[in-house]
Amino acid sequence: MSGRGAERILEVIEWLARQPAGRTLTDVVANLSLPKSSALMLLRTLVETGYVRRDEAGLYHIRRLPGEASADSRAWGTVLRLVDASLREAVSLTDETGFIGVFDDAQQVRYLNKVLPAREIRYDRDISVARIAAHVATGQVLLAGLTDAALNAYCTDLARERDDVDINELIAQIKTVRTDGYSLNLQGRVEGAAGIAAPIFDRNGNMVAALNIAGPRERIAARQDEILSVVIKAGQQASAALSEIRRESR
Repeated sequence: MSGRGAERILEVIEWLARQPAGRTLTDVVANLSLPKSSALMLLRTLVETGYVRRDEAGLYHIRRLPGEASADSRAWGTVLRLVDASLREAVSLTDETGFIGVFDDAQQVRYLNKVLPAREIRYDRDISVARIAAHVATGQVLLAGLTDAALNAYCTDLARERDDVDINELIAQIKTVRTDGYSLNLQGRVEGAAGIAAPIFDRNGNMVAALNIAGPRERIAARQDEILSVVIKAGQQASAALSEIRRESR
């Protein structure tokens, strides 16, 4: 692609990101002063690469901006950059360890980062190891973001693999997390650990990650209401930061 071609494709992405509704090929041609054939080729490329969606009426909608995670892309750099301030503030306020977690392709929890508090005795975790989602607060929040059908399928598959899983009990637990808007897990699988997690949503209301504060069980339990308040607020702030992506592109 020529330099001008790259510039044009970025112009189309930026322009569509500013539109409150889907736009037609004619709209793109008229507003960006592009030849119709060139505009059509650019839009087809963006649809194929997952940046743009074409609906049944032929309207084009932005799906994501470069660097945003989606079902087609596991790029998490933009998420980490925009939620970093919220996570660090939560760690500072609670004096406990913070994480941002997402689903991997196997619906296990992958921790993208780890922010340790300043205190000397602190909780640590190997973030290179994927975790069973149902076992950790972060995973329970991410499971709550699934559809009922997807949640039932996950619980059924997990029950086939593990004898200690009660499908109905697990589904009820995750639906409670969905209703509450957070997960408080005082019985972590890592001995003596506990965690509280809240969802992070993108500008379209899709859950993309979870923010987790974790520490020794006794410390978390003694301050659970205070820490829960901080975690929920941090998740809301992180979601607000992600929702600003489109506005920043204007």
